[in-house]
Amino acid sequence: MNIFNGVTQFSIPDRTVVTFGKFDGIHMGHMALINTAGRIAREQGYKLAVFTFDVPPNLHFEKFEGTQITTNYEKRIMFADAGVDYLVEYPFNEETASMEPLEFIKKVIFGNLNAAHVVVGTDWHFGKDRSGNCDVLMAAQKLYNYEVHIVEKEKYEQREISSTWIRGEIQLGNMENVNILLGYPYMIMGRVEEGRHLGKEMGFATVNIYPSPEKLLPPYGVYASKLIVDGNEYYAITNIGVRPTFDDSERISVETHLLNHEENMYGKEVRVELFHFERPEIKFDTVDKLISQVEADIEFTKTFFLL
Repeated sequence: MNIFNGVTQFSIPDRTVVTFGKFDGIHMGHMALINTAGRIAREQGYKLAVFTFDVPPNLHFEKFEGTQITTNYEKRIMFADAGVDYLVEYPFNEETASMEPLEFIKKVIFGNLNAAHVVVGTDWHFGKDRSGNCDVLMAAQKLYNYEVHIVEKEKYEQREISSTWIRGEIQLGNMENVNILLGYPYMIMGRVEEGRHLGKEMGFATVNIYPSPEKLLPPYGVYASKLIVDGNEYYAITNIGVRPTFDDSERISVETHLLNHEENMYGKEVRVELFHFERPEIKFDTVDKLISQVEADIEFTKTFFLL
């Protein structure tokens, strides 16, 4: 996958089928866009392109930390897995935000992206003050030699799936709902770092990662989970939080104990998938009480996964 990050002066040499969006979460609605664009690209012999912004427009002037369902790094991996040939992470700033819709079509869709087909959702807006819409896009398609395809919203239980909805479910810890709306398990990716070996000393060795500051995390606590590394998948329990029993750290950690496997994963990239919120993070009076609770957590998780 070719990536254009933070640049405005480029031109894709291949004709493309391109879809647009913030793609926070890459949920089922987003995948409908990508799959439609991918199908057209295969049928017509074009390349598949995704256009997004390096920083979501609604967050350019606001707090960015702890808001993203999927980080930019996670998005890149998911786009590559979806067969995207070109990923454009366009800079969002005062200059690019001030482009009029027709200027955006001429410079970006026609010039940068070399688009033969444009795939968008029914409510897509672009250009200065979001003044461009599907009608503007379609009115210019003959002039700039592209064809527009409009994809209807995906729904679940008669409600339109949106990143806002999913974000609210994550904040409540409703992982079952989150995973339905995403179409895949909510995940946290990172490189394994060496910890203080506190879990191992208690008999529960853990794989420790530290999430990106931009990542939206569910409530602190224990989750039924899976860990994926080197293409292998392991059942696990995961604690997200600050380890209040030991030091109440300011740094948020994601600590995962594998149920039936143990290996040295230091330095490896892993993906932790969450399936069920078991309990909130607790500060225990003694380490023995913590050990007893972890043992109970493990038994609950085995029951949850029917192990």
